[in-house]
Amino acid sequence: MSDYFGKETPKLGFGLMRLPKKVLGTDIEQVKKMVDLFMEAGFTYFDTAFVYGTSEQDTKKALVDRYPRDSYTLATKLNAFMMCHDEKSAKEQFYKSLERIGAGYFDYYLMHALMANNYTKYDKYHIWDFVKERKAEGLIKHFGFSFHAGPKLLDKLLTEHPEVDFVQLQINYADWNNPEVNSRLNYEVARKHSKPIVVMESVKGGKLADPPKEVKKLFQSYAPDASSTSWAIRFVASLDGIITVLSGMSSVAQMENNLSYMRNFQPLNAEEQKIIREAQKILGNSAEIPCTACYYCTDGCPKQIPIPDIFAAANLQLGNGQTAEVRERYAAIPEGHRASDCIGCKQCERACPKHLKITDFLKQCAEMLEQ
Repeated sequence: MSDYFGKETPKLGFGLMRLPKKVLGTDIEQVKKMVDLFMEAGFTYFDTAFVYGTSEQDTKKALVDRYPRDSYTLATKLNAFMMCHDEKSAKEQFYKSLERIGAGYFDYYLMHALMANNYTKYDKYHIWDFVKERKAEGLIKHFGFSFHAGPKLLDKLLTEHPEVDFVQLQINYADWNNPEVNSRLNYEVARKHSKPIVVMESVKGGKLADPPKEVKKLFQSYAPDASSTSWAIRFVASLDGIITVLSGMSSVAQMENNLSYMRNFQPLNAEEQKIIREAQKILGNSAEIPCTACYYCTDGCPKQIPIPDIFAAANLQLGNGQTAEVRERYAAIPEGHRASDCIGCKQCERACPKHLKITDFLKQCAEMLEQ
């Protein structure tokens, strides 16, 4: 995939938050081996942060001191509510990160973990302007922010700061429709603003590496040799507009597993997308329209609306975010017979054996698919 900054970017990123440990600190020799495997496979994106313990110093030892600067891309973060107490100490994080890592500049620089209870700190301390100034100096190539709140705040921030180059969002199939995480809605806001996305929490802090046994059984019935982690990472890597998918790898074995399916990445196919939607149902976070495509609803529809076909297109977005395929499917429905053409007669609802509120769902589909 070509990223949005003019060069080829593989879709796996090395998250340096959970590095392997020894009794007296980080297992640097194991980290070096992980870095070597990652680079040999053609991957280049490394992600750390000022508040990740010794991660920035470890990144210097395992990566920066051992590889040419133009062979990798490096991201780190400034946190305006941790490890600082005023504007000066917040801004000092940037210069300390430069010193700790020794890479000369950052390819990606983020304002860290914006949420409803802290985002005003970045205004109060003038961090937005500070970061833009460092970009103008060439110390930052692209800047953005990582985000842990809902779509309303995300839309506000991207509207107020159109200069942002990218955003980092929590996205995974388990939280795709979780109202506490809002993976889908936040993803859609970022796409509305045409912002490329770095994905974090793709494996939900490791939980999706070992999902409930019903989900494991579902995955294994289709691909017995594929790890549960591979389903989680491939789900988000298949979305449009993704720069890279971060994985916080803690061992050589985890690195080797991720490389096994991401080295020659293949997006989820239609059957795999369906399996992900089934997994979402098992986990209780499905927002799919529960239509069984019996087509009873279409007989006698005065506008001849192919209701199950519209719902099938909408479910691709609700369950998988497959926006390109959604647009293609919906475009095939003739004008005059689309969701917004419903006149609310409710003939369809009287015919539906599942007693679905079809007219309400059609309104939802019109809002989603006809923007």
